[in-house]
Amino acid sequence: MQITMTVNGVSHTRDVEARLLLIHFLRDELRLTGSHWGCDTSNCGACVVWLDETPVKSCTVLAAMADGRRVRTVEDLARGGRLDPVQQGFAECHGLQCGFCTPGMMMTARWLLDHHPDPSVAEIREALSGQLCRCTGYENIVRSVRWASEHEAAQPAGGDGGTGRQAGER
Repeated sequence: MQITMTVNGVSHTRDVEARLLLIHFLRDELRLTGSHWGCDTSNCGACVVWLDETPVKSCTVLAAMADGRRVRTVEDLARGGRLDPVQQGFAECHGLQCGFCTPGMMMTARWLLDHHPDPSVAEIREALSGQLCRCTGYENIVRSVRWASEHEAAQPAGGDGGTGRQAGER
């Protein structure tokens, strides 16, 4: 079947098997390998991407289900050669160990901060509760998201805070 979806702002049309998972479409067809394929059961969350502005585990979404829709991957976080505050927070606060879960964690954290700019530690933990990190105790991951929140809050009004984005642009 033929599908067309917009991934990170670029339209892509491909012929695919009806059973092809979105994670495989992104990694194998588009060569966007930032999202990781982990468990294939929606338990780990390493494959989280946005489907029309909502985080989804792409190992449980068929590529055909994204036909005519917008997908955003971790490759789209950095803009204008600058890291997103979430990415910077993970670097500053050592929010990763092996890095396998990191793309999914970052996509979920970005969504959280877009919808709740000043989350509490409990709210961060709740947002990330559907994702597994086997290397850490999540402390540095939570600190990384708080760092991003605090640094976005410190941006001057109308400024891009180093994200390369215009005010209101994601």
